[in-house]
Amino acid sequence: MGGDWRFVHGPRPIAALIPAVTRPALRRAVPGAYQLLEAWSGIVGPALAEVTLPKRLSRGSLTIACAGPVAMELQHLSNELIGRINRHLGAQTVHRVRFTQTLAPRAVPPAKPRPTPAVERAVDEAVAGLPEGPLRDALAALGRAVLTEAAARSRS
Repeated sequence: MGGDWRFVHGPRPIAALIPAVTRPALRRAVPGAYQLLEAWSGIVGPALAEVTLPKRLSRGSLTIACAGPVAMELQHLSNELIGRINRHLGAQTVHRVRFTQTLAPRAVPPAKPRPTPAVERAVDEAVAGLPEGPLRDALAALGRAVLTEAAARSRS
């Protein structure tokens, strides 16, 4: 077998294959846009890279998709941003930046810890003297949440 063959154990996610397939085509078609997309985090920094994305580079105008109030901040930084981009590309490729607002990506909420059997017993004992109903259920849920969170904090 020749050169670049690697044996991969198990299935590979399709997302792992996309850059290898698209890289040659993008490099030929729009070299500046491709370079921007590849190095965006290094150009604007990790904080801005999380809420922005270069969308289109056409005739010296770069369109950047961004979330919410970031557009206003970037408008004030546009001259510096154009300078950084052109330094990275090695030419005066970008003369103007435009911003389009997009929805902010939703953060994935952290997984909630599950109550242990000991927590369940403690909560059941604490609400045992209360009459059945929504108040008892709400207090039991609150007790489970508080005790589970306390147990998770003590473990970490």
